[in-house]
Amino acid sequence: MNRIERMLRMAQAMQPELTALRRDFHSHAETGWLEMRTSAIIAQRLTALGYEVLTGRAVCAEEARMGVPPGDVLRAHAQAVLGQGTPEEALTGEMREGFTGVIGILRCGEGPTLALRFDIDALGMQECSDAAHRPAREGFASQNAGMMHACGHDGHAAIGLGVAKVLMEMREELHGTLKLLFQPGEEGARGARAMVAAGHLDDVDVFIGSHIAPDDGPDDGDVTPGTWGSLATTKYDVTFRGLAAHAGGYPEKGKNALVAAASAVLALHAIPRHSGGQSRVNVGTLHAGTGRNVIPDEARMQIEVRGETTEINDFMARSAVDICRGAAAMQGCECGIVTMGAAESQHSDEALIERIAGIVRRDLPQLRLSSILNAQNWGSEDISLMMNRVQAHGGQATYMRVMTPMASAQHTVRFDFDETVLGKSVAVFCAAALDVMK
Repeated sequence: MNRIERMLRMAQAMQPELTALRRDFHSHAETGWLEMRTSAIIAQRLTALGYEVLTGRAVCAEEARMGVPPGDVLRAHAQAVLGQGTPEEALTGEMREGFTGVIGILRCGEGPTLALRFDIDALGMQECSDAAHRPAREGFASQNAGMMHACGHDGHAAIGLGVAKVLMEMREELHGTLKLLFQPGEEGARGARAMVAAGHLDDVDVFIGSHIAPDDGPDDGDVTPGTWGSLATTKYDVTFRGLAAHAGGYPEKGKNALVAAASAVLALHAIPRHSGGQSRVNVGTLHAGTGRNVIPDEARMQIEVRGETTEINDFMARSAVDICRGAAAMQGCECGIVTMGAAESQHSDEALIERIAGIVRRDLPQLRLSSILNAQNWGSEDISLMMNRVQAHGGQATYMRVMTPMASAQHTVRFDFDETVLGKSVAVFCAAALDVMK
């Protein structure tokens, strides 16, 4: 039995374990910086396998984290997960402070450094409880109110642990250093920047990430070895602060934060579109006021901008900040702006795409390559920050897609997927690792 046959046999035999892991993570969905139970389980499993394991502040640079929940939310969640089968000995004090995410390192002597990335966070959504929804019907829907794995990151976490197990079993075939990056806070583009700032991508020669994707989308195979074009983005929380006053008796004494915010909303959507490529702006939420007879003294907005390139996004971001501050000044209000997430534009290296395509053709003939090997991506993804750091240091990076049937579109309350994609993904990652580190 050659090494590929051995790897494939292990990946196939792991399917029940991968499914159970995925369903456990799905049942205990955790949003960005709250992935405490998830991180504790990943750290415990990697340690048991024999990996060098990094957790807490060693994973994410504190000053680079964005969109971290308030302390009372962190403390309440840490307490709640102790009753959900969390291995308490693996739930470190720093994890309880929101320093989630895990890195597993396997050192196999001289050779290249390969990094594989798996995001682990859920979305802030309430999962469907209808019996037609398989997770609800079969008892693995999310137990955490307002949190749901509606994008497949529960699957990504399980895939990462499957890859960890197979490659540890095959470590005698590897030469170099393997890094398994279990990233927190991808949703909202919050977590990758902190891992990059901690230096974990600086010595990486080859970087591979992947996302499960619908089989009824533009990809016409099982594997698309590269993607490009995800939009750069910046996400802001904006607070307008004015002065309350009686709306009937003394309106001239007030400073209307709601009017400032409303002016900003209209002006934001009037930002000129950039001639260099696609651009986006959206005001997602606006909350203000306490009553019809009170001049509102505070208004809060959540906004985002995007651009086809980092430069176009920077133009949109500068315009958005100037508009918010100008709208506040017109009403005599103050304006506070906090960056809650950010990602850059992204491209996969053609040489690495061709290499992985060759690996699939040679070693995984049971999987079909998409006819377009480098497909245009959608939305925004902070994996771009990791890829760009590796590429800036002379390394190669790619962001793959592995296709599977889905019950509903991603980011919807009925999302679910065919779990056979877990074993397929483990096989793709492991075949690539065996080639890169041969």
